[in-house]
Amino acid sequence: MPEAWGSGEEYESLMGRWSRLLAPRFLEWARPPLDKEILDVGCGTGALSDALLHRGAQAVVGVDPSPRYIEFASARLGGSGNASFKVGNAMDLPFSNGRFGAAVSNLVLNFVPDPLRAAREMRRVVRAGGAVAACVWDYAGRMEMLRNFWDAAVALDPGARNLVEGARFSICNPENLAKLFRETGLSEVEITNVDLPMRFANFEDYWRPFLGGQGPAGGYTMSLSEERRKDLRELLRSRLRPNDDGTIALTARALAVRGIQD
Repeated sequence: MPEAWGSGEEYESLMGRWSRLLAPRFLEWARPPLDKEILDVGCGTGALSDALLHRGAQAVVGVDPSPRYIEFASARLGGSGNASFKVGNAMDLPFSNGRFGAAVSNLVLNFVPDPLRAAREMRRVVRAGGAVAACVWDYAGRMEMLRNFWDAAVALDPGARNLVEGARFSICNPENLAKLFRETGLSEVEITNVDLPMRFANFEDYWRPFLGGQGPAGGYTMSLSEERRKDLRELLRSRLRPNDDGTIALTARALAVRGIQD
């Protein structure tokens, strides 16, 4: 089943709002130098670029393979004069060696067909002494929004197990993510967890974004017949425990890694 990554508005509803909460926490730990040009790899709708600008970054360049995401990010942030965005492939970055003071990536590397090649490209375009940092969701652990979704989907459709991110993306655990960065030749590799609360106003606030068809979970949802989609919705409703005020509180954990270009 193909994964859709094309609508900036639908991505914002499903994941962008959480990317925006995660981005400043990730950057606080990653510590990219704000007085140097910074590359945002797989910038999507611009959550990480936006956080960099709010932290005082002098220049940010975002690159993403989706023209529609680039259009969305450019419309939101391109007018600042400090940010520019272009279509490009993480595995073949269209920039010269050592151009940037740092390269960062937010929730992208596991979706790249060859994450090691992408990490090596990030290292290539960073000058000596610069930082390379990335984060991915802890799909098999405490990314509870998607864990709940896929547990329910698999209970109804065992074939959905092949789509579960925790099983598909081997780099989304601490040991493999750190190993990936060491294999690029980066030094001083370190890794940490970044947790954030996910608070949904009600069950519909949790469910509705999947109907946008974005990413693996959204694509799966919209591939179902109306009847099977209703079954999934009702099973999820029965499993998610709301607070007394109807809100649903979950936790999202990201794994963050950082290394230095020698």
